[in-house]
Amino acid sequence: MRPIASFFVLVLAAALGGAIALQFQPDSPVPAAAQERPLDGLLPPARAALPPEVAGQALPSLAPMLRNVMPAVVSIQSKHIVRVSSPLASDPFFRQFFGIPDMPQERVEQALGSGVVVDAARGLVLTNNHVVEAADGIKVTLADGRTVEGQVVGSDPGTDVAVVRIHADHLTALKIADSSQLQVGDFVVAVGNPFGLGQTVTSGIVSALGRSGLQGLGYQNMIQTDASINPGNSGGALVNLRGELVGINRAIYSPTGSSVGIGFAIPSNLAQNVMEQLLANGKVLRGSLGVEAQDVNERIARALKLPNARGALVARVYPGSAAQVAGVKVGDVIVAVNGTAIADSKALHNAEGLAPVGKPVVLQVQRDGQTLTLSASLKVQADKLAGIRLDPRLQGATFDDLPETLKQKGLAGVVVAQVAPGSRADANNLQSGDLIAQINGTDVPDLAALQAALAGQPARLQLTLVRGQMVGTLSMK
Repeated sequence: MRPIASFFVLVLAAALGGAIALQFQPDSPVPAAAQERPLDGLLPPARAALPPEVAGQALPSLAPMLRNVMPAVVSIQSKHIVRVSSPLASDPFFRQFFGIPDMPQERVEQALGSGVVVDAARGLVLTNNHVVEAADGIKVTLADGRTVEGQVVGSDPGTDVAVVRIHADHLTALKIADSSQLQVGDFVVAVGNPFGLGQTVTSGIVSALGRSGLQGLGYQNMIQTDASINPGNSGGALVNLRGELVGINRAIYSPTGSSVGIGFAIPSNLAQNVMEQLLANGKVLRGSLGVEAQDVNERIARALKLPNARGALVARVYPGSAAQVAGVKVGDVIVAVNGTAIADSKALHNAEGLAPVGKPVVLQVQRDGQTLTLSASLKVQADKLAGIRLDPRLQGATFDDLPETLKQKGLAGVVVAQVAPGSRADANNLQSGDLIAQINGTDVPDLAALQAALAGQPARLQLTLVRGQMVGTLSMK
C-alpha cells in the first residue's frame, strides 16, 4: 500500500492546528467572516478522534510521552493574608457606636500557578517564586485530583525559582535534562494550569536562547518559546520530546495579558543549580566583580576607538575586589563574560548574578584598542550589612540590597532595612525604608559600593536619601 500523500498530511495538520487555535469567548458572537466553512472536496467534517494510521502510515502523537509527563505537573494555589486598617475602625468610640467588634481587618490575596515534581522520594516541587511569595498557606493539587499541603523549602526572587515540599505517596517525577543542549528550532511542550482551567498542554519550538534585558524579571538567561503560555502556567513544565524537563515556565511578553506566542522559561540547568543551593544553604550565594560600570554610548565609543557602542565601561574598581585581583582597570570596556556578549552595564550585572561563585570567569576586555582576556574569581556578594561594621554613626541600622526586579527597572541604591530604637542611627533620624542613593555625593548603587564609600570612615558623612516621595540629605553625627 503506497504512503499517504504529502498534501493530505498538510491538510490534516492545518485542520488540527486550526481546531487547537480556536479561543473560547463566552457571550461573544462569531463574526460572519470567521464562521466555519466546509472544505469542499478536501475533508469531511471531523466527527471523532483521528485514526492511529492512515493508508498504513502511523500518525505522530505526543500522547505516549505526555502520559509520563502530566502526572508530574501540579497546580499550586497560595494565599497571603494582608492586614488592613481603617482610621474609623481604629477609633474606639466609632467601633462602640456602630457595634464593630475589636478585631483586625484582613484581606486574603490568592495566587494560582503550576509546579513540577522533580524528586518523588523527597516530595520536591520546582515552581516560581512569584507563585508562592509571602504565602501564608499553599495547596498543591496533583494530576490525580489529590490536594495536599505544601511548604516552601526556599525561594530566590532574583531568578524567580522556588522549591516546595509536599508529603504524598505514589508521586511521579520528571527527569531534568541538560538545557545547554537545547537549540533554536527544537520542539518543546508546555504543561501547566492556565487560568485555573486545569492541566493543559501546548506545543511549539524553542524560538530563542539566552534571552535577557526584559524589564522587571530579575536575573535572566531565558528560553523563549512559541508554545502557548498564559497566566497560571507560571512554574509549569517545559519539556522536550523525550519528556524531560528543559525549563520552568516563567513569563510572557504580551500587550493583551494572554499568549501572543512569546513566552519565557527558566533553563533547567539554572533552576536545578538554584534548587541545590536553596536545599544546601537556604539561599543563593551570588558573586560580584566589584566594579561600577556604565553603558557605552556613541560618544564614548568614538573616544575609545571601539568598533561599536556596546559593552560596559568600568568607571570604578573597588579595592580588594575580584576585578582588581584580575587586573581590570578603570576605562576598560567589558565586552564578554564567559563567551557571552555584554551589551551594556545591565547585561554585565546580569552575568555577575548568574556566574558561579569561586569559579573562574573569563572576561573579554577592550583596552587601548586591544582585546584582552582576563580571568576573575567572583567573591561572595553580601545581601545584608550591619551599620556598625561600616561606620559608628550607622550603629543600629541594617542595610539590604534592592530586590533584583527593581534593579532591572533602573532603580539603584541601598535600602535601610531596619533601625533599632534608641540607636545612634535612630538619633540621626535614619528611618526604616529609606533608600540611600549617595554618600558624600558618590553614587552607592549596591552594598559593595556602600562598603567602598565608607572604607576609610570619612570625617563627613552625608547621605542622599529617598524617603517616600521626597529626596533630601541627612548628615550623620
